[in-house]
Amino acid sequence: MNLRPIVVLCMAALAGLPVGAQGTAPAAAAPRPAAAVAAAPPAEGGVECLLEPSQLIEVRTPVDGIIATISVNRGDTVRRGQTLVELQSQGERVAVDLARMRSKLEGQVVAATNRIDYSTKRLARLAELEKDNFTSPQARDEADAEKRLAQAELQSALEGRELAKLELLRAQEQLALRTVAAPFSGVVVDRMLNVGELAEAGSGRKPVLKVAQIDPMRADVVLPAALFGQVKVGTKATVRARVGGGQFPAIVRSVDRIIDAASGTFVARLEVPNPNGQVPGGSRCAASIDGLSVPARARP
Repeated sequence: MNLRPIVVLCMAALAGLPVGAQGTAPAAAAPRPAAAVAAAPPAEGGVECLLEPSQLIEVRTPVDGIIATISVNRGDTVRRGQTLVELQSQGERVAVDLARMRSKLEGQVVAATNRIDYSTKRLARLAELEKDNFTSPQARDEADAEKRLAQAELQSALEGRELAKLELLRAQEQLALRTVAAPFSGVVVDRMLNVGELAEAGSGRKPVLKVAQIDPMRADVVLPAALFGQVKVGTKATVRARVGGGQFPAIVRSVDRIIDAASGTFVARLEVPNPNGQVPGGSRCAASIDGLSVPARARP
């Protein structure tokens, strides 16, 4: 009796495999090579990336002071140049007013000008009298010296007025340090201090606000070293966000010129225009660069 079919049936039953019509178990599928799995592209296509703001800064005041006003809150949209924070600045405003008044003072200039006019006329009269021997040369020399002194006083008055103008500029700059404006258009990510609290200058101090520039967004794409030299600045690309599934046009703005030896990769930075704020910042994404075929998934 041929026992092979019975043995095959028993082994198939123990393994949970379906039994063929002829009493034989189907051959198991060959396992997929690990290299083939690694080489498979992402299901959505493209290379893994992360959508991030093009800039994210911590807003601090350049000088220490008590916060007088904060004009924005978390989530607010800000424009470039918009005032964000103001410190108490009564003393600085008084200094500006004082310097402005000094820069406009004309008393010394007018007095020196009048003295020059008088000494010039007196010197002319003494010169005529000297021709007719009605005055001494010494008197004429004294009048000439008086005119020269008046001219020096006018020069000093003019220089003092210029110095007062510079003092005004310095006072205005000191006052300007009490106000912080938005360096770019974006959104307020967080607010850490409130009105009445002490704002301290310095990178190690607590910031007042965090502001992000979301137009444009950026996406760093990590590519294998085998593709080095194939990605060019200015190449068009497409970014698909995991959140919401939106697809957005992008462009390559920079490419690393040095390969990371440890990972064997380099980074291409994509710029994603976002004028309407539709690109979801912080979302994972898949990027496809025109004319570039990526054989393996790369993660930032």
